[in-house]
Amino acid sequence: MKAAFGSPIWVSSPYDVTSFAYGRHSGFLAEKMAAPGPGEYFSVGSHVSCLTCLGQRLQGEVVAFDYQSKMLTLKCASSSGKPNLNDVVLINLAYVSDVDIINDRTETPPPLASLNVSKLANRARTEKEDKLSQAYAISAGVSVEGQQLFQTIHKTIKDCKWQEKNIIVMDDVVISPPYQVENCKGKEGSALSHVRKIVEKHFRDVESQKSMQRSQAQQTQKDSTLSS
Repeated sequence: MKAAFGSPIWVSSPYDVTSFAYGRHSGFLAEKMAAPGPGEYFSVGSHVSCLTCLGQRLQGEVVAFDYQSKMLTLKCASSSGKPNLNDVVLINLAYVSDVDIINDRTETPPPLASLNVSKLANRARTEKEDKLSQAYAISAGVSVEGQQLFQTIHKTIKDCKWQEKNIIVMDDVVISPPYQVENCKGKEGSALSHVRKIVEKHFRDVESQKSMQRSQAQQTQKDSTLSS
């Protein structure tokens, strides 16, 4: 049986979890798969296999199934190959063919793990603050180099903020444009010394990356010239 199967919608997410949904997002025209009838469902913990019209077979453990929307959620092996991680796939069964149940689970699934609401709220607040900080830097006209340096420092020192175009670290160190080591000002001590080392390493890594990119570009141009 043919089925219409839309282009995947990729949603970036942390922890190497790949989330995507299939639906009416492409020009494929075909007959819909017969929707599950009354009482037909996928048990949590069962292992199923789905074949897409693109010839891709998705196989994994059922995490959730919504009968009304015919959306099936599978936990599959990680595309990164890391054994401690998984890909989570959202599938619209109305646009999938050849669904096979490999192993049907009949016993009651284990209870869901409790969520640390406080930890999730703190993470959401931190993410929001980071995005607002980036937006402020852009609106203030901070250079790309300054934005990149801020992100590097913030990975190590969370107490890092913008004051107009200056980077303020732990309320002790001020880094002004053009954000080089000599632009780090503050009371002499461990804090200033530590920040200077971060700034120095950051620009050393940036220069190393640029040098590598130049070498790759030169090699590509050389290979192109030889092949022609």
